[in-house]
Amino acid sequence: MVRGLVTALRTLTILPVPGREAGRYSDSLYWFSLAGLVIGTLEALLARVGVLAGWYEIAALLALGGGIVLTRGLHADGLADLADGFFGGRNREAALRIMKDPNVGSFGSLALILVMLFKFVCLLELVRYQAFGTLTAGVLLARTGQVLLASSLPYARAEGGTATAFVEGAGWPHFLVALGSAFLFLLYPVGFGWQRALFLLASAVVSTLALGLLSRRKIGGVTGDVLGACSELTEAFVWFAAVLSLRFPLLSMI
Repeated sequence: MVRGLVTALRTLTILPVPGREAGRYSDSLYWFSLAGLVIGTLEALLARVGVLAGWYEIAALLALGGGIVLTRGLHADGLADLADGFFGGRNREAALRIMKDPNVGSFGSLALILVMLFKFVCLLELVRYQAFGTLTAGVLLARTGQVLLASSLPYARAEGGTATAFVEGAGWPHFLVALGSAFLFLLYPVGFGWQRALFLLASAVVSTLALGLLSRRKIGGVTGDVLGACSELTEAFVWFAAVLSLRFPLLSMI
């Protein structure tokens, strides 16, 4: 099982992780929430540096840029490909063909700009509240969302693709472990009460389900790009929900 953690960290981050890869790539899904916790903690530490310098905009930029660097921009690339395919493809085959093209089109560029700006605005509010735990939670839950999609939808390409090995073999055990571990991580070590933890977890599930339903309708399942886009969009939505809950506490029942 520990090999799954090695594969998860090597897949989701640039961190040099010693050890052998998992025999089945789907085994790494059990560890995606933990990998998200690691990435989110590092992003929160970068944000703290900016806050200590008294420059909130730099704090938000450090967290945003740090996340891109730590993940090699893997999920941002998936978001761009998904936007190009879903909005530029007239049918399922066209969408899948466009998503496979390594070039980024106008829809992908616009999606990246808008989502990154939106995330920056949310991060700016979070660092002003010094809600570093919430920053970490968004990153953690984004990786949990990837597991939920991989476990509940088939792979969309009949010929397979880069994420086939992760989706094949994924099922309810991965779904339940990812969800349960994410909730426990929000309680310990992030340190939320159970109400706030459930609120953020529910926000992530709503975002993931919405993308899953859209992906099911557009291409009949998931691809690596869909999983990457899920991470970016869920992260943004959880941060947005968190900002709303900080401004209007009754939203999260606290």
